[in-house]
Amino acid sequence: MRINKKVRMNRLFGGARCLDVAIDHGVCNEPTFLEGLEDMAGVVAQLVAAGPDAIQMNYGQADLLQSLPGKDKPALVMRIDMGNPYNKTRHRSMWAILQNEAEPLIGALEMDAACVVVNLFMLPDEPDLFRQCVHNIARVRADCEKYGLPLMIEPLAMLPNSDRGGYMVDGDPEKIVTLTRLASEMGADIIKADPTTDPNDFHRVVAAARCPVLVRGGGREDLRAVFDKSAALMAQGAAGMVYGRNIYQHSNPRAVVRGLMAIIHENADGAAAWELYQQE
Repeated sequence: MRINKKVRMNRLFGGARCLDVAIDHGVCNEPTFLEGLEDMAGVVAQLVAAGPDAIQMNYGQADLLQSLPGKDKPALVMRIDMGNPYNKTRHRSMWAILQNEAEPLIGALEMDAACVVVNLFMLPDEPDLFRQCVHNIARVRADCEKYGLPLMIEPLAMLPNSDRGGYMVDGDPEKIVTLTRLASEMGADIIKADPTTDPNDFHRVVAAARCPVLVRGGGREDLRAVFDKSAALMAQGAAGMVYGRNIYQHSNPRAVVRGLMAIIHENADGAAAWELYQQE
């Protein structure tokens, strides 16, 4: 890995692990994702005070983080694509495109991002969507190498829309492992993968990746269950977590971050994390 990539990776992975708080949901065109993100400046200020390793944002909001003074703020992970698989109603045409087709990395370089992230959607009966994602990754990979920007690929194997409606994870380890392997083959520096239905299967995802794996949090869940699941996944070899709604839609995001940081960086179990959360 080139030295400038290593420098940026070091900004993300304190002690070789990372909690990335995702607030890049504004490009999903899904109103339920925006609950809790109405005041982006306030959300960013609250998260910076909570102290995760990274905050995941889009170019249009990244200035709220990067304009803050001081050297100890979380690293910026920048989303550089967008798509329409997030809604409860299946669209006639499913798509995923880069936010800047001409120069996909320019915004991330301008905002001094530590990493960029691109989706790899695999939805049933949507081969064109999958092809578009592969094209997007192929388009940016060489530029990431050229400019020393780590590439995070987000492989997402989804259930049919008709099963439960909307953007729902398929926790089948065979599908997650296979799609993770594809992301690795395409040159991922970091993989943001869905959890397997049984957390004890997640070591297979880690083995397929050959790079750090962050576990995607997904939709809002019971917080104690979130802590227990996170601890189990870390025990399987994950390098960290990416949580969004389970943090920013919570009444006390700082307390949630404290619990998750203990799991990720201090090897706390779910019960210990819950106790820390309750103390905040």
